Amino acid sequence: RENSNENILSSVNRLLLHEGRLMLAESTRLLDVYLFLFDDFLLITKIKRNKKKHGGSDTSLIPVCPSLTPELQSFIREGGFCTVLDQPIPLDRLILKNVEPI
Repeated sequence: RENSNENILSSVNRLLLHEGRLMLAESTRLLDVYLFLFDDFLLITKIKRNKKKHGGSDTSLIPVCPSLTPELQSFIREGGFCTVLDQPIPLDRLILKNVEPI
């Protein structure tokens, strides 16, 4: 729901601890995702690339939040964006395990 997502992401006390790309194994396919690890939850987003070309406009001039990684800034300037894949996962409910690489 749009309203609840806006409220969840708008906390002024929330800290972004880490962010980065990851390949997520989902049943029979791999998804290119971008993770945002906050101090209270993990947000998984799906990376989408804009198929349309911006008719001659210079997308390198698009202002991007300076706190994002250079990789994500570059991706956004190229017309890409991230959509939330699922509900944020509260860290008190998250269990991490090491697995062998595929």
